[in-house]
Amino acid sequence: MLILSLLILVLAAACVLAVRGVRADVSAESEPLTVPEALFAPESLEGVLCAQLMDGEITRSQYMRSMAGIAARDEERHPLVVPRYEG
Repeated sequence: MLILSLLILVLAAACVLAVRGVRADVSAESEPLTVPEALFAPESLEGVLCAQLMDGEITRSQYMRSMAGIAARDEERHPLVVPRYEG
């Protein structure tokens, strides 16, 4: 009888410890996750323009003019050279 009572006490203690561990895990998961803003910051001029367009800071025509200017500048700096086909 003593062994049975001791076994019940050990099982009850194990259940209490298990429930406390689960509650601690749940409370840790319920805390909001903080993500740094720098992770989502645009890394290029095109990205900045796209973010401004999405936020409504610039209009669609302003975006298109700016992108055309970027393309023209890129064409000056790095012209596209297509090899001639002699076949």
